[in-house]
Amino acid sequence: MNALKIAGEPLPDMPWEERPAGSKEVLWRYTQNPIIGRDALSTSNSIFNSAVVPFKKGRYNYAGVFRCDDTNRRMRLHVGFSADGLRWDIDEADFRLTGADPEIGEWVYGYDPRVAKIGDKYYVTWCNGYHGPTIGIAWTDDFETFHQLENAFIPFNRNGVLFPRKIGGKFAMLSRPSDNGHTAFGDIFYSESPDMEFWGRHRHVMSPAAFEVSAWQCMKIGAGPVPIETSEGWLLFYHGVLRSCNGYVYAFGSA
Repeated sequence: MNALKIAGEPLPDMPWEERPAGSKEVLWRYTQNPIIGRDALSTSNSIFNSAVVPFKKGRYNYAGVFRCDDTNRRMRLHVGFSADGLRWDIDEADFRLTGADPEIGEWVYGYDPRVAKIGDKYYVTWCNGYHGPTIGIAWTDDFETFHQLENAFIPFNRNGVLFPRKIGGKFAMLSRPSDNGHTAFGDIFYSESPDMEFWGRHRHVMSPAAFEVSAWQCMKIGAGPVPIETSEGWLLFYHGVLRSCNGYVYAFGSA
């Protein structure tokens, strides 16, 4: 059997820590977590990330877009840069959007960002507030100015994650149609676009599992970071949720 190979350019500077002695886990946590403290900004109550990419800028080798909830618990997006992927300089100001139709350009909230490099542009998707949650899209080539495009879908939708290249000549995205609350359901769907504006050919990808089969993902699921192309197909890390007496419990797996 041939070993699975990851497509794309090698990343020799990517941070890595060897498996801890005695660990039998498939994945293991970096021993110095959390990498980014919840109060890394003067206004932040918590900071989340699933949107880091290699990007060369001066002394930096990585760039990212971070969800930074402020102390009023408003969900904001901020840009950050890092030389080594571990120590981050996150901009105190919100990321700057330009070019949007005024109808969707008014900022309401934004969370769950992802970044995918396609061609010579870096596309950001996020859960954008527009009469409820939907998928916002913008592109940048410098991580300073972000050119906002049309929202991909009508509300309600979350977890919009682009594939890092066109498939069959079309842009491709995963998403999870939802409701306007703390969604108690959710399947992953696949959509295509010829121009990053009009999206269609929506196809079901996967559903939550039955509790008896895989309890950790029995209520809802959603795409995580950008899919990784391999010699055997696309590798997707995704999150699953179960409902417990303590509320919703999030975990992750791969497919």
